[in-house]
Amino acid sequence: MIDLRAKKILLTGGHGFLGSFVLEKLKQRRIPEKNITLTNSKQHDLRIKEVCEKVVRNHQIVIHCAGKIGGIKYTLEHPAESFYHNSVMALNIIEASRKANVEKLAFVGTACSYPKEVGIPYREDELWTGYPDEINATYGLSKRFALVQQQAYKKEYGLNSVHLLLANLYGPKDDFTLNYSHVIAALIKKSIKAADSSEKELVVWGTGNASREFLYVEDAAEAIILATEKYEKIEPVNIGNGQEISIRELVGLITELTGFKGKITWDTSKPDGQPRRCLDVSRAKNEFGFVAKVSIKEGLQKTIEWYKKNKLGKI
Repeated sequence: MIDLRAKKILLTGGHGFLGSFVLEKLKQRRIPEKNITLTNSKQHDLRIKEVCEKVVRNHQIVIHCAGKIGGIKYTLEHPAESFYHNSVMALNIIEASRKANVEKLAFVGTACSYPKEVGIPYREDELWTGYPDEINATYGLSKRFALVQQQAYKKEYGLNSVHLLLANLYGPKDDFTLNYSHVIAALIKKSIKAADSSEKELVVWGTGNASREFLYVEDAAEAIILATEKYEKIEPVNIGNGQEISIRELVGLITELTGFKGKITWDTSKPDGQPRRCLDVSRAKNEFGFVAKVSIKEGLQKTIEWYKKNKLGKI
């Protein structure tokens, strides 16, 4: 086990949604703030090799949370941007970590890397059995190729790194901008607006039949820290709660919690995305003791309360 309190840690994307929660988890472990360096996109363009080499230098631990991500609308409109930004950042961070002889690199990947057609629950050894869902393919493949680089660097250079396949994240501080937001953030924003305006109809993309596994962001942050401390293998690890919920059920839960009483209309001209998504999370539990703690209802309630307080000035 690595004692992170004695290490210099680089946290990329530390001002972002996931990164901010990873930072809080590091602080909870009594790691001095002076030992933690954060990057953000305005000051550190990780697509530039020299920038990555500079920020990684003199750090023993690198946790890579930075990324260019968004929901279905974003990935439909910007597939090339998604692929390029995430691929180049991964290439640079992994190479810079190798050059700097870091002790550990924790790389945040995604369940979008899995094939479109794969058995439920997704097992890590099925990652290469097919092509990802077309909507998220460029993002998923950029992360999958990073795993290839990590494994190659382990073999040739001995780079100690871990690759974490995260389920769909949600929670406070998420991006609620509709052009970029993921499904839960978008639904919360639209449902609250509809409830507050006493609208009679809420239009939702797709058929509602697709299913997803959603992981509360604070649970995800804890998993990342645990893996950084305890996991020493190059095989990828699923990070989730192992529970599947249909989009139809999710919409019903969100409208109940936000107080929307009107009609749900499904816009079937819009895509569902991958038909089902649910992870086998046994490896994370067995290897470093991670078990998600926050239920979907509890997590939604916390997220809704945060949104009302911080975005609408209520509560």
